[in-house]
Amino acid sequence: MSGTLLIVVPAVFAAAILRGITGFGFALAAVPLMSLAVPPAQAVAVALLLQSFVGLRDVVALRADTDHRTLAFLSLGAVLGTMPGIWLLDRLSPDVMRIVIAGVVMLGLAVLIGRPQGLLRPGRGSAVGAGLVAGLFSGLAAMPGPPAIAYFLGTATPAKRVRASLMVFFFFTSLMALPGLALAGQLHRDQVIAALVALPALLVGTWAGGRVFARLSEGNYRRAAIGLLAITAGISALRGLNGLP
Repeated sequence: MSGTLLIVVPAVFAAAILRGITGFGFALAAVPLMSLAVPPAQAVAVALLLQSFVGLRDVVALRADTDHRTLAFLSLGAVLGTMPGIWLLDRLSPDVMRIVIAGVVMLGLAVLIGRPQGLLRPGRGSAVGAGLVAGLFSGLAAMPGPPAIAYFLGTATPAKRVRASLMVFFFFTSLMALPGLALAGQLHRDQVIAALVALPALLVGTWAGGRVFARLSEGNYRRAAIGLLAITAGISALRGLNGLP
């Protein structure tokens, strides 16, 4: 366990800096790094536990900056979309779906890059719609983030509000995923211990990333977020292509 933690804790710290800067990307960075020491399924469990633990703090600490109304609609859509996503997963190739998701995300990014901020008008319908797609992506490939991130980037929401809202959104989606992991037998005592030990690294890394975020302009934040979203899509495509026969 101690040897494993020598890799897990620094991995969590590095990924937490990214999270602190953008409000997302923690699992994207932490899972591959932690997988150097533990099986990928265990790394996913530790990442979800960490986001659940720290989310309890974020809900309180970020309450003034969080877009609660939009989050409620996004979360409602995610709940409604997850089960259809799981249903489709049983009938479609997950590797093909990862490639399709990557293509959809890249198309959305092209629109975001080519159009000015404020492309979307915040509202109940658009937020629930983005949440539905997030739920579908979650059920199909455990990737709820891109639709929610793209939704916020497509509106005129200030960067500080986007960052806070995304942190709380991933707290919610992590909580949603934990029962499924437990039922699948992927949640064990060792993962809980590892998450608790690594929690201080997550807190410190998020704080350090927050210091960087405070120096970013609105435009630089948006560019950083779009770049990270593009990396997410690229990784999804590579995973899908590697799994094809």
